[in-house]
Amino acid sequence: MEAPLAHVRPGGAAPAAPARPPGVPRDVSTLPKAHLHLHFTGSMRHSTLVEMAAGHGVQLPEALVEEWPPKLRATDERGWFRFQRLYDIARSVLRTPDDLRRLVRETAEDEAAEGSGWLEIQVDPSGYAARFGGLSPTVELVLDAVDAAAAATGVGIGVVIAANRTRHPLDARTLARLALQYRDRGVVGFGLSNDERRGRAYDFEGAFRIAKRGGLLSTPHGGELLGPGSVRECLETLDADRIGHGVRAVEDPALLRRIVERGVTLEVCPASNVGLGVAPSAGAVPVRELYEAGARIALGADDPLLFGSRLARQYDLVRAEHGFSDAELAELARQSIAGSAAPDGVRARLLSGVDAWLAA
Repeated sequence: MEAPLAHVRPGGAAPAAPARPPGVPRDVSTLPKAHLHLHFTGSMRHSTLVEMAAGHGVQLPEALVEEWPPKLRATDERGWFRFQRLYDIARSVLRTPDDLRRLVRETAEDEAAEGSGWLEIQVDPSGYAARFGGLSPTVELVLDAVDAAAAATGVGIGVVIAANRTRHPLDARTLARLALQYRDRGVVGFGLSNDERRGRAYDFEGAFRIAKRGGLLSTPHGGELLGPGSVRECLETLDADRIGHGVRAVEDPALLRRIVERGVTLEVCPASNVGLGVAPSAGAVPVRELYEAGARIALGADDPLLFGSRLARQYDLVRAEHGFSDAELAELARQSIAGSAAPDGVRARLLSGVDAWLAA
């Protein structure tokens, strides 16, 4: 599939990796990589949330102030409701176009510091449309902010428009058509998020058919709160190119083989899996099992605002908890780049940087 146009700042060859003393682990924040699983409001810095809330007179709960990062568990309805409520409160501090521009700029700055040379940020414009003049004006505001942030930081950025499982499937079709209108402005994919238990992937087949026929990547969430059946629906019904999370596929060997055969990338988010109670520890997230089975993996931070860690931390976790060698971490970085919508020039530059990181 030809990659859609996206916001990229031209760059030359990857910078030379700094010398590393013998016996010192390579710094994963200098490993060039792509970040494919990051939600819009969830990418906000905690300090920015607190500052914006104070400026707009928004009262934050203790879970987002003194008790941050919040203690979460979303494997039951009550826990998911609390998680979603905290996310909605955080979104409510984005009151002005400048707030939104600041969020995107700071996110790009943080991505650059984490070694991410390509970012695909996921946004459901329905959650912001009432404040910013409608769906189209919201998407245009986001894309303008992305354009400016990419130019300022050198991080290439694509946008994934996401539908909400808790809304009517006809709303998703509207968003799919909207996403296609902006394919030449940097929209690269179409996603499906929110609680898997409240909307089957099957119901959204029409929206994803529209998006895929228009050349967008299919990137639905699945296999996080529900088991392999949810992953299978994303794979077979929504023709997924990537699956957000997808870790429960490990429970069905035949399904996992199908994912490997089709070259589908799983956006695995260790810290958020632990934060939401999907896994009791980072060591219990089946990263090693998926990797050894041959699945493509793109590590992601999901919602750093609520889980307290960004992209480089995910690489540190799989190194510490799953014994990934530096060569294997480099391969994870390559897989994230391969699963992205990054233009060929960006891919080549990042892959060259991965080789330089490993050779240091």
